[in-house]
Amino acid sequence: MGDTEVLVVGAGPVGLTAAAELRRRGVECRIVDRLPAPQPYAKAVGIQPRTLEVWDAMGLVREVLDEAVPMRGQLMFVNGEPGPRIDLDLPADVPYRFAALPQYTTERLLTDHLAGYGTTVERGTELLDLEQRDDHVRVSLATPDGPREAAARYVVGCDGAHSRVRRAAGIAFEGDAFPEQYMLGDVEVDWDLPDGYGVRATHLDADGVADDLLVCIPLPGRRRYRMSMLVPPELASAPSGEVAHGLERGRAPELRHIQAVLDRLSPQPTTATALRWSSVFRISHRLADRYREGRLLLAGDAAHIHPPTGAQGMNTGVQDAYNLAWKLALAVRGIAADGLLDSYHAERHAVGEEVVGRTVRHARAGFDADPDDLTTLLLREAQLLVGYRGGPLTPPGGGHGPLAGDRAPDCGGLERPLTAFPQRLFDLLRSPRHALLLYADAGAPAERLHGTAAAARSAAHGLLDVHVVLAAGADSRPDGLRLPYVRDAAGAFRAAYAPSDGARDGADAGTGAGAAFLIRPDGYLAARLPAGDPGGPAAELRRAFAAPGATGSTA
Repeated sequence: MGDTEVLVVGAGPVGLTAAAELRRRGVECRIVDRLPAPQPYAKAVGIQPRTLEVWDAMGLVREVLDEAVPMRGQLMFVNGEPGPRIDLDLPADVPYRFAALPQYTTERLLTDHLAGYGTTVERGTELLDLEQRDDHVRVSLATPDGPREAAARYVVGCDGAHSRVRRAAGIAFEGDAFPEQYMLGDVEVDWDLPDGYGVRATHLDADGVADDLLVCIPLPGRRRYRMSMLVPPELASAPSGEVAHGLERGRAPELRHIQAVLDRLSPQPTTATALRWSSVFRISHRLADRYREGRLLLAGDAAHIHPPTGAQGMNTGVQDAYNLAWKLALAVRGIAADGLLDSYHAERHAVGEEVVGRTVRHARAGFDADPDDLTTLLLREAQLLVGYRGGPLTPPGGGHGPLAGDRAPDCGGLERPLTAFPQRLFDLLRSPRHALLLYADAGAPAERLHGTAAAARSAAHGLLDVHVVLAAGADSRPDGLRLPYVRDAAGAFRAAYAPSDGARDGADAGTGAGAAFLIRPDGYLAARLPAGDPGGPAAELRRAFAAPGATGSTA
């Protein structure tokens, strides 16, 4: 049981993402899980488009797309009558759509991906206790070979609603529980409703209050769904007094329990078969009051739990891990700017708070209670509107196009030398490093572009990719340019990023001027700057990196 730089506790999708992203950056990492084997349950099944973008950048998305099925929309029924039909249509410039995938498949794909970095999950290994010291954390573990002691510079708690890391850190987890109890079942049915659509059927009493509920999410397979519904009295139990969230042991609904609900609420007469698994579960809504305590950090259900409305939970946790990993890697290497790790709480706690509030509101009042238009609602549910404007890593700014703190959008139609096919911008961003995009035309002085790139690379301790994006009207590259470049042949980059807007030098195509866009490793815009300021990107990088030659934050 050797010591390590980072110990990840919990091998669900969140912990596996954290470990894989740390290993991708060369961080020594161990990941432990108290269960002797993965659970064969289709718990979290909804995959949001933003999560697919994350897995694209990680190098995992092809495997996910091979296994997942599309989520095309939702059919709604009230008291047996058809209600509004929601189609999950997103703008054409969003590269991925909504999908469904059983959690056990997600975990298998992430486990295989992590194994590609030479790291395997240490199963049957449970965290018993931990103690923070000045420069490391001492942990006590129960392993298949008996109790062991180990040390890690940091511990990341991805160990769920009952997190021992959170408890050991003394972090409060305030909230409440829903009084209703639910049951889940993974079954097949013989109705002829359209493929790829979820089903939500409710019964309203005389006062218009929902007193019966059926929610069905499609899974890979023929007419296969993960169904959730209220628990019948014979399976109900009193709360234990603990955090009441997730699957409960010992009370597995039978096929007859699920069939009884289908008989009451199914929009078509149908028979359920092929019950793969079932469980009773409870729902709570709680939020950790902080995501970091010294060398202990929380992600996923250890930090926030809430209703499964809109499939926000696992996806939010995956993005917690994606936000944290690059910052933690810089801290481990000793080149993080002071306060970089604190930005994890500052950015992600606000996201968790919004998600908890929104899912509770939707669970109680439905999506119809949301005041936004359908497109905005879908973009938010897709987690494409998550951003960090006003955060500690974000400079102030205004104007058109994406601003610092916004998700960096994709665009297509980029021409690259030696390729006979167009590139996507995301093709250039599959990297564990920051990226600097220098928008220019053929008249831009190459020496200026080289100087900007060199200063920025130095500020990032070499952990920076630089690409020049040539304006659509540029028929050739700037004379003497030695940086990688693409041509914005269709003007898609210009449309998506508005590179001339707000540039202090009035940059525009044909002037030799342009703009600079600094993109974080987690796909968010760190800064947008006029290209006439060659030291601007380097200055902005100091928000994340210690000055070259200096020792940065390691605690």
